[in-house]
Amino acid sequence: MKITSLKTIVVDCFRTNWVFVKVETDEGLHGIGEGTLEYKEATLCAAIHDLEHGLIGKDPMDIEALWHDNYRDAYWRGGPVFMSALSAVDMALWDIKGKTLGVPVWQLIGGKCRPAVPCYANCWFAGAKEPEEFAEKAVAAVEKGFKGLKWDPFGKNYRQLPPADFKKALRCVEKVKEATDGKAEILIECHGRFDLPTALRLCNALAPYDPYWVEEPIIPDTMESLADLRRRVSTPIACGERLYGIHAIRSAIELRAADYLQPDSSHAGGITEMKKIAALCEAHHIPFCAHNPSGPVANAVTLALGVSTPGYCIHETLFNDVPWRKDVVDEDVKFVDGMMYPSDRPGLGIEIDETAAAAHPFEPHFLRHYVGTLTNVRPPDACDYYHA
Repeated sequence: MKITSLKTIVVDCFRTNWVFVKVETDEGLHGIGEGTLEYKEATLCAAIHDLEHGLIGKDPMDIEALWHDNYRDAYWRGGPVFMSALSAVDMALWDIKGKTLGVPVWQLIGGKCRPAVPCYANCWFAGAKEPEEFAEKAVAAVEKGFKGLKWDPFGKNYRQLPPADFKKALRCVEKVKEATDGKAEILIECHGRFDLPTALRLCNALAPYDPYWVEEPIIPDTMESLADLRRRVSTPIACGERLYGIHAIRSAIELRAADYLQPDSSHAGGITEMKKIAALCEAHHIPFCAHNPSGPVANAVTLALGVSTPGYCIHETLFNDVPWRKDVVDEDVKFVDGMMYPSDRPGLGIEIDETAAAAHPFEPHFLRHYVGTLTNVRPPDACDYYHA
């Protein structure tokens, strides 16, 4: 079997665009991957097609060799665009291998350590502005069974948090904590917003609310600053979505920068690299909690990693999604009592309807975090993509 072509498929999903890759072979089998990298869609697609020279004519079953050869031949190591392209292709190769052998990917990468993974919700807060609105939406999310709720209560602030906004953010945390206490964890997202003294004040102020973690509290360019913060606060610190590959993760571990590490399968190197990252985390007794706010293929990959990895801790997933998700992809996602189950279909268990995808073409979307539209993440008709 030989790889014959790579096709990129870009689909609007309201807050960004999914970027899928379809790797085709001369035996009619194909694999699907995802490299959704918020807002860099055209660049990512170009990077995926740049990989063609190292893939066309090669055996898709030689996943390890193809990963390393393409990583080596890029010359400039790492970075979000190249690593997302490589990640998407890597997923598709594992999908091909699973389909060829007639087994799900989770079986290929070690089999199940557990039947399902506990989930915390992202995007449950869509449209909320005031603390009381967040609390109302938190009640609805807990009633669905989610074991944790993650959100960013810091509006459009960057570097510092003015007194009024500091007070409002803490009131929002207080209200959500009251709505979820004893039912679900709270996870505080900062999106790499703050300088060191602001993050220090904030983490100390959050400590009485006992957050599961505070995520990316420091502007992400300097990992040493995050490590400095972690040494000085009692709240657990999480990071990793902007770390690409095992070497960046190794540096974060050596610096003792985080209590939880969150590499993203769509950016950190796909399944091949994520299994190695998981092993590195396990060797240091650091929970592995993959970042997973993107699309259906990334979710399938992350579920496969979650059930097959001993140190996998809690699964990030979306509270709901655009209604056309069910038209664009054929997925089988079971969610019961806060636990999400991977598909038992061969490969990743997902196919893309390219006609349906074409009905939702690329739309330009821009970063919301610092312009006051942070919670504008879902259309009014958003719906569940999972079933009981």
